[in-house]
Amino acid sequence: MSLLGRLRDLLRREAEPELSVDAPGLVVVAEAFDIAEADSAVLARSHNWAAAKPAVLRHHLTLPVARIAEATGILAQDGWELRTVSQTEETARLHALRVQVLDALHCAQERSRMAGLAQRLGGESLGWDALQPTGSG
Repeated sequence: MSLLGRLRDLLRREAEPELSVDAPGLVVVAEAFDIAEADSAVLARSHNWAAAKPAVLRHHLTLPVARIAEATGILAQDGWELRTVSQTEETARLHALRVQVLDALHCAQERSRMAGLAQRLGGESLGWDALQPTGSG
């Protein structure tokens, strides 16, 4: 194909919209709540996950309410957004969210990181799930 033909093809392609944690139509495409299951196995059994496309990685955490601000600051350094799902006077259920392309290595690293952070702050990491727009696979 000529250079002009390639250029025409590039111009015809629609730019894929950038994914955000609040994008409409996000659905869970993979989930890992069993600590004994490897992240590679989680991704391998997912039939709806589009491996080459960005996803919202969402970690489920519980933390003492008094430690939320500290966790928010630590996680924000690496582009994570921490959102409160529910809370009592002492404990909060939270989601740590970030857009990224998923692979088993990074999922495992982030799972370990979230578990360590939660433990240091007196909480618990319950697991993670990944969301992508409907029909992205």
